Amino acid sequence: MNRYTLAASCIALALAANANAAPIDEELKALKNRIEQLEAQQLKAAEKPQEVEEVVIVNEVEKKENNLKFGGAVRVNYSYEDFDDDNADRGGDFDFDLFRIDVSGNYQDLIYSAQYRWFEYMNVIQHAWIGYNFTEEQQGKIGVTQVPFGILTYASNNYFFSSNFYLGLEDDYDMGLNYKYTGENNRLDLAFYKNDEQGGLDGYVSDRTDRYAYDVVGIRLPGEGIYDAPTDGYAAGEVNTFNARYAHNFAFNDVAVELGASVQAGQLEIANGTDGDNVAAAIHSVVNYDRWNVKLQLTDYKYDVDGMDVERIVVAAYHFYDSIPAEATTYIANVAYSLPVNIGPISNLTFYNDYSLVTDKSADLEDTFMNVTGMAVTAGGLYTYFDFVVGENQPFIGGTMVGDGDTNKRFNINFGYYF
Repeated sequence: MNRYTLAASCIALALAANANAAPIDEELKALKNRIEQLEAQQLKAAEKPQEVEEVVIVNEVEKKENNLKFGGAVRVNYSYEDFDDDNADRGGDFDFDLFRIDVSGNYQDLIYSAQYRWFEYMNVIQHAWIGYNFTEEQQGKIGVTQVPFGILTYASNNYFFSSNFYLGLEDDYDMGLNYKYTGENNRLDLAFYKNDEQGGLDGYVSDRTDRYAYDVVGIRLPGEGIYDAPTDGYAAGEVNTFNARYAHNFAFNDVAVELGASVQAGQLEIANGTDGDNVAAAIHSVVNYDRWNVKLQLTDYKYDVDGMDVERIVVAAYHFYDSIPAEATTYIANVAYSLPVNIGPISNLTFYNDYSLVTDKSADLEDTFMNVTGMAVTAGGLYTYFDFVVGENQPFIGGTMVGDGDTNKRFNINFGYYF
């Protein structure tokens, strides 16, 4: 039985099952005509097989114009921390990290994407936007989108990102409008964010600390604890933030270089009515040679509040409050080497060393540094980070950006299956 005979049988069964269909004789007549058409198409295709190929191509184009994709990830994490006596005594801890669902797709030039994450201690939207491809070069988005600042998509190779992430200056997501122009050798991003992904100071959320990326949530007053919630009247939110980023690509024989600059300027809405603002700027470079990759970035930022000599800012993410300097300069220097392999299911090993430094802080706060030496292993849908982290005054490495602590170490393995 060929595929057309099978199709005819399916049609006949469908017609027989339809109680409200036309009379049986008319159905049989229509079915006979359809079989004759299919047989004629089969003969024609045998004579001119290239026409069948053209139909397949057209169908593939239609699928690309209209599609919906689901994906996600499950991750678990092992960590050994020398700064946590209980953890060290147990030989480390093995914990659930996250479960996430991704959805993306398009209807012709209308595009959309969203990701929701479940942790043990919080549930958050990582991003959620709709957009439109105006031309092959120009694209617009509205919703919770990645802030175009510095090296994209990540200014790091490891599981812990760079120190910039904990300052809200890497892989940050806010609510607003994005425009992107991609030329042959350059890219321009312009964005306006009305507020953070939680709706700002008075957003309808039960806990302002439940968010994926770090945002400002208050002004830290003298004498307050590092991890305290903002004092009444000094809760704050980011509003009316403008971003511009430009990157240009150069090629020198086998070397590809991206040079870019970013600026960010916005306001702070403070509960007591005081005005505040913030500004940040960065220059960056990404170099690719053969299997080598180098990322470099210099960033400077500052927060101001009228009538106050602000030294610390309250930020929030991952279900807790923290503090950052009101101003600082940061440096990022990363190197990575990608090695294709054929070791059972393992297809690639990426070796890297990522270094971050946060210095020139307000109030003469101590510097922060973080160095991550690691390897990422790709095996089908399984992606595993092996990281050895050395840090000082670094969140998640036993410290805080406004602290004066010891140098700490953490060995971490993150197993993630992405589907």
